[in-house]
Amino acid sequence: MTAGFVAAGLMSAPAADARPAPEPPLTTMSVKSPPGGANVRVLLFYGSAAAGDESPLVNAGIGAIEKIGLSGPADQRFKVEATNDASVFTNGTKLGRFNSIVFLTGGGDVLDPEQEAGLEAYMEAGGGFVGIHDAARAEPYSDWFTGLVGARPATGSPTTVQRAVVEVGDRRHPATRELPVQWKRPDKWLNWAKNPSGSVHTVARVREATYQPGAGANGWDHPVSWCRDYDGGRSFYTGMGGTVSSYDETDFRTHLRGALLWTTRLSQADCKATITGNYKAERLTQPNQPGRNDQIGEPHGLVTAPDGRVLYIGRGGADSSQPVITDWNNPDIGKGQGEIHVYDPKTKKVTLAGALTVFGNKGGGDELIKVEEGLLGIELDPRFEENGWVYLHYTPHSQLDRDKRMAERRVSRFTLDLATNRLDLSSEKVLLKWPVQVHSCCHSGGGMAWDSQGNLYIATGDNNSSGFSGGYSGNNPEPNYKGVSFADARRTAGNTNNLNGKILRIHPEPDGTYTLPEGNLFTGRETDEGGGKTRGEIYVMGVRNPARISVDQQTDVLYAGWVGPDASAPSTTWGPAKYDTFAVITKASNRGWPYCMGNKQPYRDRNLPDPSKPLGWYDCDHPKNESPNNDGLVNLPPVTGNNIWYSPQGGAPDFPRDANGVPSYQQEEATYGLPWLKGGGQAAMNGPVYRYDAASSSGTKWPAYWDGKWFVGDFYDADQPRNAVITDPKTHGEGGLPVHSESLKKIVPVGNDGIKNLMDWKFGPDGALYVLDYGRGFFTSDAKSALWSVTYTGGGPTPAVDQLARGAQ
Repeated sequence: MTAGFVAAGLMSAPAADARPAPEPPLTTMSVKSPPGGANVRVLLFYGSAAAGDESPLVNAGIGAIEKIGLSGPADQRFKVEATNDASVFTNGTKLGRFNSIVFLTGGGDVLDPEQEAGLEAYMEAGGGFVGIHDAARAEPYSDWFTGLVGARPATGSPTTVQRAVVEVGDRRHPATRELPVQWKRPDKWLNWAKNPSGSVHTVARVREATYQPGAGANGWDHPVSWCRDYDGGRSFYTGMGGTVSSYDETDFRTHLRGALLWTTRLSQADCKATITGNYKAERLTQPNQPGRNDQIGEPHGLVTAPDGRVLYIGRGGADSSQPVITDWNNPDIGKGQGEIHVYDPKTKKVTLAGALTVFGNKGGGDELIKVEEGLLGIELDPRFEENGWVYLHYTPHSQLDRDKRMAERRVSRFTLDLATNRLDLSSEKVLLKWPVQVHSCCHSGGGMAWDSQGNLYIATGDNNSSGFSGGYSGNNPEPNYKGVSFADARRTAGNTNNLNGKILRIHPEPDGTYTLPEGNLFTGRETDEGGGKTRGEIYVMGVRNPARISVDQQTDVLYAGWVGPDASAPSTTWGPAKYDTFAVITKASNRGWPYCMGNKQPYRDRNLPDPSKPLGWYDCDHPKNESPNNDGLVNLPPVTGNNIWYSPQGGAPDFPRDANGVPSYQQEEATYGLPWLKGGGQAAMNGPVYRYDAASSSGTKWPAYWDGKWFVGDFYDADQPRNAVITDPKTHGEGGLPVHSESLKKIVPVGNDGIKNLMDWKFGPDGALYVLDYGRGFFTSDAKSALWSVTYTGGGPTPAVDQLARGAQ
């Protein structure tokens, strides 16, 4: 066959003149007992349709797989028989002796119809298959074989050997668990005519940014090895192994060994975990009754209880039929109801547990009219099952000062009646309170989380206008209302003596007070020129609008995300574009805002008497707060770089830097370290780190594959992220980039009828993911505002225990 004819045949559907469907095999196999007996055997088939000399890959592959079969523990060894005689596939008795078949073959039509039917019967009986590299070019007219290998090479795949980075995303499959997460190796890298992600379980991807993928590039999601339970058997395919030297690599042999252990039934593995059809997304709440928030308020956060109940809050906006008061002369200005609802998965019913009267229903429009205050965060006490204590982060309307346009933010403890799901509003214990300006919107934050030591983390926004700075650093010292600055985040996020624009860490006590744990950023006793200049509650400073935070209960590491400013492009005068940000926070730190963003990219200073004129660039290693609105320390802690940042142009933009470390901010000079990321309209929504509970009997829990992966998302769902990432513990505390990412958009569904506007997401004790969809408007609840669950339906690892060869585990 000519190369052109082979390429023409590589399509997902048969050609018009394709050969007829194969006849049933001459000899069928019993489906009651899978192929292979007590002596585990592997058949290596290297038949080829190509004329000429045998590929040198064949001998290299045979030799490597024979050595693999003779190595390792005695109960994981197997015998290898190599053949290029395709008639073996019509001898059901002989074929049935093999636990797995390896295709180490070039492209072309290597099996006749009867032989292909024999291979099909073998798989239907529970057989195993491993395809290596050019095996994806075999049987080009067969849809069944396309399904077996998972994908077909695209025309234009590069033919040269190139060194690249393979991202090993599956840390549990025997083919990948012993490999480095970032595996650097040379090979011939195939592009795929159709990306198989979601229809197969991808265990590794190749990072296209590390080599030249050619015209048929697949993009950031470029699978290179995958597996699936297929047609009764188990299929594993790797696009690697296109060079003779591959078979001498220890890591590549480890990869093949794991694939063979699974396909021969010497080991179990989960090859279903990322197949999107194995997940069920279900809306749990109904639209509200007209004029009532009986099901859901304006969604703003959720938490799951140990018994499976889900408590979720509404910020304060009512549905569009309710009046919104924006007149500051009216005592009811901005009055809204911050509602707490409880969903019980046992009864599938919703209870309105209670409502707080909040300042937080002031409508949309100009930022001097709208407001983001209200009921902002919820957490449950670590002993919630015993005491029913619920912590709420909110802005009470009763403390509003209409004259100065100031309000009070607080974190309070309430008691929930565990039998009736009713919140006792008279039980309030105010733990912490601080002032916020409400003359100008925005940035309230709100998220809360616990660590294993009983410390409560509280995320607060910078309480600062998005305007008056051109969308760059929020550092304009001039605008104020009755002496209170509202456009200078150096007053808040950059101020060591202010609780806004921070992540606070306190230790709540049973009597409703709190103490300060060791290791916060400040003790509260630091002085500058003889006066108190810090707050001891501050764990992290320099964050803009952290709506969601989470703590990994296994490591006690804090994860956070915050929304960036509004500039759509970088400026050579003022600095970086809007960067929405995610960070792994392993210790008390300064994350930069409003001085620096991303990986310590500085903004330009501005100050009185003329804030329109730029001054010098901020020094991220030695930041100084020289704002006239600062009442904290002048010399600030050094900025720690963040792990993920993205702009409308892409993920992790960076620029060449001058001798002082200042980026050029020339758009045409930008590079992007995270090609899976892009913004536009963007609002970062941090998610959890999933922890698999092997002891749980839940039939819908997400599988162990996701264990340790960090979920990062965005309110929006077009180009914005909704991904699971892996970070390197050696570097992530200092801003190291993620080493692997995969999309969740086909699992946590996007689109107008899906979860379009992601507001919060957390795993419950049942291992299901619970998600809040904000709805389609702003500052309201509507028919799309909803609580959802995403459950796993794929079942456990394969093969079943009673089908393992030699009783292996």
